[in-house]
Amino acid sequence: MKKIMRVAAAPISLDILLRGQLRFLNNYYEVVGVASPDKDMHKKISDREQIRTIELRIERRISPFRDLIALINLYMLFRKEKPYIVHSLTPKAGLLSMVAARFARVPVRIHTFTGLIFPWEKGYMSKLLETMDRLTCIAATYVIPEGEGIRKKLINNCKAYKLSNVLANGNINGVDLEYFKPAFKESDNTVTRFVFVGRIVRDKGIEELKEAFQRLDNAELILVGPFEQELNPLSDSCMEWIRQGNGVISVGFKDDIRPYLADADVFVFPSHREGFPNTPIQAGAMGLPSIATNICGCNEIIINGVTGLLIEPHNIDQLYEAMKLLAEDATLRKKMGMNARVHIAEKFSQQNVWNALLQFYQNVS
Repeated sequence: MKKIMRVAAAPISLDILLRGQLRFLNNYYEVVGVASPDKDMHKKISDREQIRTIELRIERRISPFRDLIALINLYMLFRKEKPYIVHSLTPKAGLLSMVAARFARVPVRIHTFTGLIFPWEKGYMSKLLETMDRLTCIAATYVIPEGEGIRKKLINNCKAYKLSNVLANGNINGVDLEYFKPAFKESDNTVTRFVFVGRIVRDKGIEELKEAFQRLDNAELILVGPFEQELNPLSDSCMEWIRQGNGVISVGFKDDIRPYLADADVFVFPSHREGFPNTPIQAGAMGLPSIATNICGCNEIIINGVTGLLIEPHNIDQLYEAMKLLAEDATLRKKMGMNARVHIAEKFSQQNVWNALLQFYQNVS
């Protein structure tokens, strides 16, 4: 049985982004997960997916010395394990594992781009990140874009002949339609509940969400996700609003987000940049209409005016008007939510994504 090594910098990426997929693929290949040390997380992944995992430190931030150590360790690991396929899915892990796998003469080297950072950076950092992505593409034998938006950006920045088509209709893992399904809730005609799920950082549009939400009457907002103040900090005033603002509650990271989606009326996601986000798919699968920005990924998931509303990023007025419209029109909310469930089921079912990836592996091996 041929061996596939799936590599990510943080084990949480294997845990959340590839949940169930690794176990499915393990029926056809010997699958091994590789990510930074975290004994509890590795055991959780190993037990659930029924695969072997290996702890190998890969820093998320640029750290020349530690990155060199990780590169050497990956090379030694690949020489020892002799995988037929190495498949990476996060930026730093992609660069290091593709280069190490090439030197280790791994036959098939695949990197999935779940998003691009360099278009949003400026100056030296933008050029550095673009160069890193180029090197990843050069070292890989195949490059998979998670969505059409990413594919279009990659055409001008990577070796185009290595760029595959988007698998299925996009997204890295699809959605489990039995796990994420509409739940009955008693309607409350007095308060509209909005929910945001994602990292609580500036790039997710939280500052704009604050300004728009404060203009609404009879509304509640639940924020589900971790803070990353050291990476992409919110302003002091925004942090104060999250702690003490009227009608807003932050519950932190939750392994199971379904109770918060089930209790909400509208999913709101005013992100500045995405690759192909999971949470709008999960919200749509649960029958929620979405308000999201008209950016890469989101506009491949949401049909404007049918399954939700698309607004321009950074536009507080558009965000407010969209939230106000859905807050005041329960019939429209229900119609869009029903449309969203049907649309997600047709385009992003988990089994379709898994089958497409399995077919891709079989074609290249």
